[in-house]
Amino acid sequence: MKNSFSESYKAAGVDVTAGYEGVRLMKKDVERTNIPGVLTGIGGFGGLFQLDLTDIKEPVLVSGTDGVGTKLKLAMLMDKHDTIGIDAVAMCVNDIICCGAKPLYFLDYIAIGKNVPEKVAEIVKGVADGCVQAGCALIGGETAEHPGMMPEDEYDIAGYSTGVVDKSKIVDNTKVKEGDIIIGLASTGVHSNGFSLVRKIFDINSVEVLEEVLPTGKTLGETLLAPTKIYVKPVLALLDKMEVKAISHITGGGFIENVPRSLPDGYTAKITKGSYDVPFIFKHMQEVGGISEHDMYNTFNMGIGMIVVVDKDNANDAVALLKEQGVESYCIGEIVKGEEGIIIE
Repeated sequence: MKNSFSESYKAAGVDVTAGYEGVRLMKKDVERTNIPGVLTGIGGFGGLFQLDLTDIKEPVLVSGTDGVGTKLKLAMLMDKHDTIGIDAVAMCVNDIICCGAKPLYFLDYIAIGKNVPEKVAEIVKGVADGCVQAGCALIGGETAEHPGMMPEDEYDIAGYSTGVVDKSKIVDNTKVKEGDIIIGLASTGVHSNGFSLVRKIFDINSVEVLEEVLPTGKTLGETLLAPTKIYVKPVLALLDKMEVKAISHITGGGFIENVPRSLPDGYTAKITKGSYDVPFIFKHMQEVGGISEHDMYNTFNMGIGMIVVVDKDNANDAVALLKEQGVESYCIGEIVKGEEGIIIE
């Protein structure tokens, strides 16, 4: 940016030229996310997106916003920042898809103690990767240097996404009935929830703790830092082939809080333990931390990052289709009448 430099502002801790360099470095990754409808590149005061309403009679816009939480502490300890952006995208677009909406675009916000352009570009690369996985465009964002507010080597990231769904195709749980089958879509691990408890369980205050090699052959750090699975494309493919009656993103609050949110009053999700293999990391956390089974299911996804409810006659076809889309899935329970919300037995 020509002539844009303030010696006084830099002395106060903010280097505006670092921001310009960060934008230059991230530009190529941002361009990878462009889809039809994107009208502007990054650098303007607002991201422009032209909505294509072909085959959509009554468009309904659906928006979601979220962050990554204290999982960021692990990225900072490991000095690995290229996947945390995927988590930021996932936490937003996985929510949007729960009502059947296709994500259109995403915006990020990064607050950082000291703007190191290469580091910011690495974070944004992850955001771009997540947008590509979700099929949405990264049309804008903000990087804010906050000297005195946080240590120089720390940062926080949050995101926002908007999607669209035809009103007649909104997944709203009104057709859920007794006997419907609950299908669980496998997670890639802990995803981005419960990390305050994860950090307490393993007393994570140094990178050395994260270098422990688990029986799986992976280190604790790479296991915990594995990015959140983005379910957008598999679920959209499923919606295109059959009626999906309810969808739930298993995030903070785990199974016990999130599954009932997708069900109408008077119906309960009966989950069958043993219907799928709970990944090692969850068993390990429970054992090391002495965590009750209830608290595990009320905090973590336990190996299932998303659930969909379909008619019993469609269950096997749904599992097969999701597998074709690259997501291992399992029939993990059924809908019964009752007020409990969820039963795990």
